[in-house]
Formats: sequence, structure tokens, C-alpha cells
Amino acid sequence: MNDAEEHDGEREVKDRDRVRSKRFAEDQPEPTVKLVPVEGSGLSGPFIRRPVMTVLLTLSVIVAGLATYGKLAVNDLPAVDYPVIQVTCSYPGADPTTMANNIATPLEKQFLQIPGLDIITSTSTQSNTSLTLQFVLSKSITDAATDVQAAIQRATGKLPIDLPSPPTFTKTNPNDQAVYLLGLLSDTLTDWDLYKYASTVVAQRINILPGVSQVNIYGVQGAIRIKADPSALATRGLTMDDLASAIKAGTVYSGAGQFDGAHRTFVLQPNGQIDKADGYRNLIVARNPNGLPVYLRDVADVYQGVQDERISRFFWMRGFNPPHAVVVLAVSRQAGANAVEVANSVRALFPELRASLPGSIMFTPIFDRSQTIVNSANEVKWTLIIAFILVVMVIYVFLGRATDTLIPAVALPMSLLLTVAVMYMLDFSINNLTLMALTLAIGFLVDDAIVFLENVVRRAEHGESIVKATFNSAGEISFTILSMTLSLGAVFIPLVFIPGLLGRIFREFSVTIIVAILASGLVSLTLTPLMCARILGERRAGHKRAWMERHTSNFIKRVIAAYGRVLDKFLDRAWLTVPILLACILGLWFFFTHLPFTLIPPGDSGFIRGVFIAQEGSSPAQMRAFQAQVNQKIQADPAVGQFFTLAGFSSRSALSQGLMFLFLKPRGERPPIDQIILRLQKSIGSIPGITAVLTPQPVLQISVGATSQTQGQYAYTISGIVPQDVYDVANQLLKKLQQFKGFASVRSDYYHDTPNLRIDINRDRAATYGVSTSAIQSLMRNAYSQNYVYLIKEPDDQYQVILEVKDKDRAHPGDLDDLYVRSSTSGNFSASGSGGGTIATTTGNMTNLVPLRVVTSTKEVIGPQAVNHLNQFTSVTFNFNLLPNVAIGDATKYIEDAFAQIHPNYPTVRGIFQGETLVFQQLFRSLPLLLLAAI
Repeated sequence: MNDAEEHDGEREVKDRDRVRSKRFAEDQPEPTVKLVPVEGSGLSGPFIRRPVMTVLLTLSVIVAGLATYGKLAVNDLPAVDYPVIQVTCSYPGADPTTMANNIATPLEKQFLQIPGLDIITSTSTQSNTSLTLQFVLSKSITDAATDVQAAIQRATGKLPIDLPSPPTFTKTNPNDQAVYLLGLLSDTLTDWDLYKYASTVVAQRINILPGVSQVNIYGVQGAIRIKADPSALATRGLTMDDLASAIKAGTVYSGAGQFDGAHRTFVLQPNGQIDKADGYRNLIVARNPNGLPVYLRDVADVYQGVQDERISRFFWMRGFNPPHAVVVLAVSRQAGANAVEVANSVRALFPELRASLPGSIMFTPIFDRSQTIVNSANEVKWTLIIAFILVVMVIYVFLGRATDTLIPAVALPMSLLLTVAVMYMLDFSINNLTLMALTLAIGFLVDDAIVFLENVVRRAEHGESIVKATFNSAGEISFTILSMTLSLGAVFIPLVFIPGLLGRIFREFSVTIIVAILASGLVSLTLTPLMCARILGERRAGHKRAWMERHTSNFIKRVIAAYGRVLDKFLDRAWLTVPILLACILGLWFFFTHLPFTLIPPGDSGFIRGVFIAQEGSSPAQMRAFQAQVNQKIQADPAVGQFFTLAGFSSRSALSQGLMFLFLKPRGERPPIDQIILRLQKSIGSIPGITAVLTPQPVLQISVGATSQTQGQYAYTISGIVPQDVYDVANQLLKKLQQFKGFASVRSDYYHDTPNLRIDINRDRAATYGVSTSAIQSLMRNAYSQNYVYLIKEPDDQYQVILEVKDKDRAHPGDLDDLYVRSSTSGNFSASGSGGGTIATTTGNMTNLVPLRVVTSTKEVIGPQAVNHLNQFTSVTFNFNLLPNVAIGDATKYIEDAFAQIHPNYPTVRGIFQGETLVFQQLFRSLPLLLLAAI
């Protein structure tokens, strides 16, 4: 008894079967092939017998899929980021070695006690130290921030007591690309005023947006600068320390209390703070022996300027004249935040920001990373749509009937909609990897439906009605379809276990494709049987075939006949099996080991980052001259739409390096980005005295690693306990790496020829004249460090009052001879300095002055431009870019071989890859095991 006769309660199915079979009752032929009898209807029976339930379930999937698709976030890659925190500290005037020993080392000792810390790197340059802490993926950024704050508090007692401000930290990966770049341009406002608008009106408003970590302002903050004349000070018996003390005593901002009367209370508001340059000019700093006042204007120039005069900025947009003043703001996202959502929220603020700015400021977007992400995702979407159309067309060609094609064609979008709903439940996003998974799965999603459909048609063509054939097919192959689905999904399970960050990223890819395969199996066991029972036409042996069906059938017969002839010949020569199998295995091994390996191709984002490097010790004036030449070269390239250059920004690079941010024209109006980089690198590199390094910003960027990518996309770091060993290895390794023809550029961050002036204190002579070492240090700090002596407090911001000597008095080593230090010994005396001559000091109410040259001696030496640490050990990092068509796998192998040749002589030095290169190596090591697990 067949399955249809067993279910007496299913009247609708039986009646429909009887009506549709009546027309074939009289001349139904005997089956040409004896069909296998089937017991039961398998997993699909309930869905065939209950069409209303199946249709409702289908509609639920459609509604859920369409509703959740619009809610899925859009991103370039899955939102997986290492918890990274950047700590910065400023100590004006300190050389790199002082910054490393006084700032970096005490902080590193405390940071290394934090559980879950993976890597810590530090870079100490003149006046600045930057530390980047990368934690393991399992540690939350909030917990990491709490631990970092506690570590900074523990290290406070070991930091210099005269540190202007404590170390600060942000939840930002400095290697992560900014989500949005904005420009404020003006031809009438000063740098001070424009920076004020950028900081208070724009940056503060953007900073409070969800997902925004920080807004970096590439500009110069306003400040009141006091430039003293050492000769004028000496004439009046004053020192730089006297001047600093007088300024601090002459301006103060604090509370004074209140008056409480019988009926009213008065809050006291003393006007103690000086907040304008004119006020400081008229400040009395001393009195001469006759009692007449000495004003600050008598011994110094006072004016409203900027906080760092060494910074030089230039912005150019094709079709516009360069503005007089420019500030660029870079919006960075928090770890795990969605870049597209952050960019959308920034764009939504534009009307409000434009309305709050005066008409003299031009507000212009420069770069929107979300556009690259959305465009990349849209390209994959179109690939998905095209793949869908091609699959349906191929199915129609081979099935030959529109009604037959409709069944797998419906199963395909149903599987995708069900997958989208599950993606939303798992908090996945629409990104290049999940879209790629859906695209690859399209070929799998119709397999189960086609298998079921073909089996129904086969049974129908051999005498069974469509309904009977559907029930019997369900009982015959439903468990086969289930096993096919599970075995195919199991192939992608090993991808879930890829280690590290890459495993987290590819987890969305693997889970998405597994869910899509399982969804296709579910659809083929539920909706597909119902559609076969309801819409397929009755079949019988010798029935008239459609035109496409006839032609396809003839073609398939010819292919099968040709295959049969080849197979017969091969079976006659069975001994060929072994050598062919061995040849395949050897070929697989050969191509696997010789094909180039790369992680993610950079693509063409239209954004180029770069650095131009001058000779160590180049002055700010020299860097501005180089910057002007670089600007001319970039403007002359027709592919550049706009660009921004920066020199003298010591918190991001050394003072002898300048930064470049180039934004190209649309892709259809220019050559590929690789050709433009080669052209620009050659053009800028032709400028005498500088070297240019240009790096394309990847379309898909993995934000990983605590090592700077300023000089190249990829990095290799050596570190060791003995600094000199590290530096010796660095010099030898760099020479070997420069011999590799696959590098577009390779440089290290070891710059050790920076001119330094060593100042030795003659402590015996200093003690004779009553001069302490701290007094000498304080004197030079006030004269040359450009540290602020007072911080002006205003409702919207704070501004520094910076004291230093005039520019002409701090240009050469001999200018130290113009400084005088106050002696603690009273009375008249004369001192003969190393420069010769007798110096008479002022008497009366002024203390004696001693020429600085009397108690010190100087010597010109060379020193490091920066001191770098990796996990507290001295380190040197090699950054490199690759030429087009050169794989990262070839580069890593060459670097490892080169280091292995040097390492035996320096056993305490070790080398590791950083950033994307490290991720690539982790994947490459685990790939054979993953392939074996998949098999």
C-alpha cells in the first residue's frame, strides 16, 4: 500500500491526486523501470500534507528576512578589533633618551603588570612619549581602560615632579584609519581663531557621538608667546628664572571667598588673571636699584601666537586657491564601533555645524571612509545578484521547463532570507566576508532542491502521479538530503577555529555559509516538496518535451556518450591510475608552495598616506622649505584631487619627517593607484635631501598591531636586552633587506645621527659660585624648552603662556654663552668664563649673576632621533611596502632568512612580525591543519 492511500484523513490531497490522475487512467503505460517501493514520507511528509502551515512558515521567513535585512549594519569587515589603548605624555624640552628613561620606562613597568596585555610598544621623541597597549581579544576595552588608569596612578610617583600634566590615554588604535576627515578653511581668520572654532564648535560636538573615540585636530592652538632677550635681562640683572617667577606671580586665577553682611552676601571676584598679550607686556617683573619698574616689554617680545610654531600645514583642493589658515579634523572610532554608522552620524551633524560657524569659515568634507566601505559592499552585492541570475539561467537550461526552474529559483531566495534572519540574531553585519559567503553558497543552495525535484520527475516519468511521486521521493531521499546538507556544512566548520584575530573575522564568513547551507537543506525538505506536489505537471513515458528540454537532453546524451568512450579506454589501461594520482599530488604540492601568498589585497581606495623624510636634525625652516617643494610636486600630478601635508608635528612623527595625505580623483578619471604611487614616489624622491614613502590605504583594513605604520604597510620588529646589539643587528639587517627586489620601500625607525649638544656641568666650579645643578637645569628649561609658565583659563578653552628666548638667541651652540644663572652667594665678584672676559654683576637688591659658560662646557655629539621599546626592551622596526604582484609570503620568507643569517652572532636579539604580517603568518601556520580537518 503506497503512502497516499495510508493517510485517509488527508482528503484534499487524495481528491487532488484522483482528479489529476483520472486523465491518465485509460492509457497509463507500465513503468519502464521498476521503482523501489517506499515506506513512509520521510521528513517532508507533514509539510506536503499541511500546505497552509508550510505557506505560513514560508511567509514568516520572508517577513523576517526582509525586516532584518534593513537592520543589519554595513561594514567592510566583521566588527572585531583588538582592545587597543594609546597613552601619551608630554615633557617639553626633554630629549628622546630622557623621555624613554623618565617617562616610558616607569609607565611600561606598571603596564606590564596588567593581566591580558599582549603587546606594548613605546616611541619616545623630543618632548613626547607615545605608548600603544594591545590586549588579548577576550579582554573588554572598558576593563582595559580601567586597568590602564590604575597603572598610570601607580606610576605617578616615579614620573618627573615638574611634568606639566599627567599621562593621558584614549581608546584608540593609532594605526586604525580615520573614519572621517573634515577641513575648516579660512582666508581671513588667524590660526588661533580657526583652531578655536575647530576645537570648541566642531570637535567637542563630534566627540559626544556614539562610537567616536576621539577627534584629532591637525592645527595649532593659540598661545601667548613671550620671547626674552638674554642681553636685556643681563643688563638689568635678571635671569630667565626670575622672569618665569615674575610671570607666575603676576597672574593667578583663584577664588577669594565672600563677604557676609547683615542682609546680603558678596562673592569676591578678584581680577588676578591676565589673558591678553597687552596685559603681559605691561607686567612689572622687577625694579632696578633706583626703584623704577622693569616691565616685561623691556626685556621680551610679547604677542599672541600659536602653541607650536614648528608645525606647518598646507591644504590644496583642485580648482581652489590654498587657504590662509587650515585645520583638519580626523574622526576615529572606538574599538568595535561600526565605521559606517559613525560616519553617518558625523554627516548628520553637518547642517548644525555649518549653521554654528561664521561665514568666513569654509567647512568641507575631505575623506569619508564609509563611502569606500559601502561601495565595496555594493560591488559584492552586485556579484551576488549576478550569480543568482546565472544560477537560475543554468538551471533553466538543464531542466528545460519554466515550472521546473521555478522550484529551485524560489528555494534560493528563501534560503538567503532565512540566512539573513539568523545573521541578525547572531549580531552579524553586511560586510565583504558575509556577502562573499552568500555568493559562494549560491551554488550550494539549489543543490538539495534540484536533487529532490529530479527524483520526483524521475518517479513521475515512470508511472507515478506527481503527488505520489512527491511523497515517495520524500520518503526515499529526505534523509539523504539531510546527510548531504550536514556533510557540506561540516566542510566549513574548521574555518571557525582559525586562531587569533583572523579567526574572529572569518568566523562570520564560516558561520554565514554554514547557516546558508543548512537553510537550503531546510527549504528543500519543506517548501520544495510542497511546490513539487502543487505546481509540477504530470509526466509519463514518451510525453512531449519542451523545446529547451529536448535540446538539452540531446546535448547531455552526446556528452555522456563521449564520456563513456573515454571511460572505456581508461578502464582498459587501469595502471595509469597510480601515476596520474601521484602527478596530481605532486602538482598540488608544487603550486601550493610556489603560488604567492597574500592576506588581503590593498585594492584601490583612492587614498594614499605618505611620509617625506629629511636628514636628521633638519630645522623647522628647512622642513618648511622641503614641504613647499613636496606640495609643488603633488599639485603637478593630474591624478590628485586634494591633499594635506604636515611638517613639524612631533607627536605623530619625528621633527625631520613630514606627513602626506593624498586623495585621488574618482577611479574612472585616473590610472590605478599603484601606478600613481610609483609616479609620485619618483617625482617627490627627485627633491634633493628627502626620501618619500607612499602607502596605499587598503580598501579592507585589519586594524591590528601596536606598531606604527607611518613608513610602510607591513612591519618586522627586532628587540633585545642589550641596546647596542639591537642596533648592530638593525644596521646589518637593513642592508640585506635593501637587496630584495620585491620591496617598493623598506626603512627602519632607527635614526641615530641626530645632532645633539651635550652640556657638562662643572660641579666643583658651580659649588664655588653658589650655583646648584637644579638652578642650571631650570634656567635652560625656561630658556629653550618652550614649556608654558601659566595656563590661561577661559570658559571654552585653556591657553598656554610660553616663555623662551628669542629665535636668534637659540640658533647656535654659542648662544648658550648669553645666559646667566643666579648665584646663591651675595656680594660682588667677577668670573672669568671659558669664553674669556670679566662679568660684573649688579649690586643692591639684585643677586649676583654667573655666566652659564663659567660652570658648563659643551660638546657637539650625535644621538637618537627616537627611542623605541617593545615590551620594555629596546627595539627597531622595519616598515616595508611591496611592489605590485609581489606577495607578502615571499617577503616574510626573505626577511626570516636574512635575520637567521645574523642571529647566531646576537643570540639575545629576537625578531617578530607585527600587524597584518603577523596575522598572515598565524594563518599560514594553521592552514595545513585546517585543510586536513576539512577533508
